[in-house]
Amino acid sequence: MQNQRNKMTYISLFSSAGVGCYGFSKEGFDCVATVELINRRLDVQRHNNKCLYPSGYIADDITKKTVQEKIFSEIDLWKSKQSLKEIDVLLATPPCQGMSVANHKKGDELARNSLVVESIKLVDEIRPRVFIFENVRAFLSTLCTDINKKQKNIREAIEVNLGGKYNIHYQVINFKDYGNPSSRTRTLVVGVRKDIHEVTPLDLMPPLKDGGTLRNAIGGLPSLKTMGEIDGNDIYHNFRPYAEHMLPWVENIKEGQSAFDNIDLKRRPHQIVNGKIISNENKNGDKYSRCYWDKVAPCIHTRNDIFASQATIHPKDNRVFSVRELMRMMSVPDSFNWVSIPLNDLNKFTIEEKRKILKKEEINIRQSLGEAVPTIIFNGIAKNINFKLKNIEKNEAQIKKLITDKRLDVEENLKNFLKEKIKDLSYPELAKIVELSNARRLQHAAYYTRHLFLLKSIGR
Repeated sequence: MQNQRNKMTYISLFSSAGVGCYGFSKEGFDCVATVELINRRLDVQRHNNKCLYPSGYIADDITKKTVQEKIFSEIDLWKSKQSLKEIDVLLATPPCQGMSVANHKKGDELARNSLVVESIKLVDEIRPRVFIFENVRAFLSTLCTDINKKQKNIREAIEVNLGGKYNIHYQVINFKDYGNPSSRTRTLVVGVRKDIHEVTPLDLMPPLKDGGTLRNAIGGLPSLKTMGEIDGNDIYHNFRPYAEHMLPWVENIKEGQSAFDNIDLKRRPHQIVNGKIISNENKNGDKYSRCYWDKVAPCIHTRNDIFASQATIHPKDNRVFSVRELMRMMSVPDSFNWVSIPLNDLNKFTIEEKRKILKKEEINIRQSLGEAVPTIIFNGIAKNINFKLKNIEKNEAQIKKLITDKRLDVEENLKNFLKEKIKDLSYPELAKIVELSNARRLQHAAYYTRHLFLLKSIGR
């Protein structure tokens, strides 16, 4: 078996179907272990060959000591078989039911929110080079039960337990501003271990990029007009059936309108009780609403299979978005596998065989997309990690050669060099030159003085 030590590695906690993690896989990262409570979600990860070893797929509750021991067993396996030195990245996307504004049935979710603390503990014990937490907008201000059994907000728990070991960046962003074709406001927490001096958490954030409009994302897909229709070239581009009495509710509404905007009571969402029309209650303004073609696509929720959820109706067709459309809106590549059968083979099935597959798999797929991190977001972070961390060793060798060639171990030469190059090199590069030059001159590491020396040398 080929040794994998030249490839970057990661561990994924609360990984669902692995939609976000697929961005790391596409960038060449190897998954050492992936933990997900729901086995049917983990099966999707298996279909995408996420882990090198079968034991890397862990379907269990992360709070169990035995599960945490399995994670460390996988690390040991990689150390023995793949010459692994350390884990590069740990990803954690804990369940957000207690924090999400989309959850209108919140109960006592403190214990569930405390799953975040399990992630914090594992970061502290595994000590990866980088950790990434992703969650809802309210993530950082939400209460959890910390390691010391005291209640505190999640940001404080992260800072208290990891702030001394990691440089940490906290930011609430909308993924539409980072290349994803749908709106999704989330919290990203990125930590870089403090011994990695040349990389900051900001260096690893996904690049800014306009996600475009809904038309940009799905406008090229064929229209579906018939209930139960499946595109002959794509099993996942499908018209999900619904109760026929709902058609009048949505067939006349225009982009941006809701079925509740219909003047005719018979065309509003309702029930018939004792022969009388009883209108449904409109708790959310975007229920039964038709989306806009030329605006950013809406946030994808787990109940994207019904009209009664938030912004689920196609801009033109009288249906909810197809699976393929949802995948495009969540930047999931067509190469992502939902089942063990390759897409080309699925598309050769008869219409009845396709419907059988969808009946079994569609809800799991839709829910997985609704709780996912868009693939493009983690892929952007993975690209930055790959570039930044792999360049550290390369850059250090180049700097050592520069020090030799320019005799920067001589203090006066170093000062002149810094003044000359202050506008050409980044602060981390200049700081590294100071550190290695001082180390060569003084025969010991000068990390704790390098920043002061640098500032003094350039007259700041």
